[in-house]
Amino acid sequence: MSKDIKVKKGLDLRFKGEAEKTLVDAPRSKTFAIKPPDFHSVVPKLTLKEGAKVLAGEEIFFSKYNKELKFVSPVSGEVKEVVRGAKRRVLEVVIQADQTNSYKEYDRIDIASADAKVVKNRVFESGCGAFIKQRPYDVVANSEDTPKAIYVSTYNTAPLAADPDFFLQDQKEEFQAGIDVLKKLTDGKVYAAVNNKSSNFKDIKGAEILNVSGPHPAGNVGVHVSETEPMNMGDRVWTVGPEDVAIIGRLFLTGKFDAKRTIAVVGADAKDRKYFRTYIGADATDLVGGFNENESRVISGDMLTGIKLTKEHHYLGFYDNTLTVIPEGNNYRIFGWLPFTYNGIHSMSKTSLSWMLPKKKYDVNTNLNGEERALVVTGEMEEVMPLNIYPMQLLKACMTGNIEKMENLGIYEVIPEDFALVDYVNTSKIEAQEIIRLGLDLMITEVG
Repeated sequence: MSKDIKVKKGLDLRFKGEAEKTLVDAPRSKTFAIKPPDFHSVVPKLTLKEGAKVLAGEEIFFSKYNKELKFVSPVSGEVKEVVRGAKRRVLEVVIQADQTNSYKEYDRIDIASADAKVVKNRVFESGCGAFIKQRPYDVVANSEDTPKAIYVSTYNTAPLAADPDFFLQDQKEEFQAGIDVLKKLTDGKVYAAVNNKSSNFKDIKGAEILNVSGPHPAGNVGVHVSETEPMNMGDRVWTVGPEDVAIIGRLFLTGKFDAKRTIAVVGADAKDRKYFRTYIGADATDLVGGFNENESRVISGDMLTGIKLTKEHHYLGFYDNTLTVIPEGNNYRIFGWLPFTYNGIHSMSKTSLSWMLPKKKYDVNTNLNGEERALVVTGEMEEVMPLNIYPMQLLKACMTGNIEKMENLGIYEVIPEDFALVDYVNTSKIEAQEIIRLGLDLMITEVG
């Protein structure tokens, strides 16, 4: 079965720096890292100390409040360092990698004939449970829950984002096996969103295909949930990244946690823009050739939702397939606030001529082109929000901590990435994604 989803509200961002469709093996990093902050609301309890030997797929830490939720090493080697921050919070567990991986091995399970409980136990005991996120709240899923549906999006519409349709074309068998596994984890449907124009995944079996078209954020899972099975209080849906589905499938086909990760290096300041195959938690320095933080910003993820990397913290995020390198916005335009004075930037506002050149690609940097100012009604947020919510009113409810209003305005339906375009277009320059994250954290604490 299939369903068409045509998104009308949104904004396609055309920027320079796209990766060429060439896939190569990245040089093997000497060190890899798993970063507990990637797993929101998880309090890690370490099972290995510095100096301990570790196999690929062997447990490094588990969740303090859910022992069934395990996090494992992507490579074999030795635990080199446990990096801590304020209040001894664990920021990174750094692994000194072997030249070749040695794996913790599991007995193979026939997916078709296996009991659903056996399949679920294998997913979570192997560390693959970390790939499954729960809505609401955008946290790692609880193994004790049974979601009403599971969503996978193979269509990424974020600016310069890696194209799953390209980098997964040689992993279709593993991807199909992963879909078969996900079918065992829910009593409802597994939805697979694909590019309506062209996709290698329209023939995937066992999933309801969502043929998606329209501007960004058409590829976001939040849009697909809204169009198929909208969230209500008490509902749980799970989401899994496309390459993570392939890793889960490979676990059941080979008996190994093989954490291969494909990274698209993109952005105007990236020296070698192509697709690299490495492992989860690789050292970004090996892909971008070093950091010059005064001139360029290196971002793990896309430029709307990614996390800034530094010389001290330079490992790729657990879920990321994109590494973005763009110029720092250190140059400021004189009288830049005047209409039509400078048209080399992209803007949704009619004060820039970019609206007359819809196919032009722009150079972008990190300059905000303004400072935070009063939150006023302009209609900008609503133009790029395809979900059936009032974005400004929800942001205000989150800012004031009004739980009842947050519930009425749709807090259960959204996660921070759904407000990425709001961050980009709003003239108030507020950090909408951060506000939504804090609102979701309040809901976790007060409602659960």
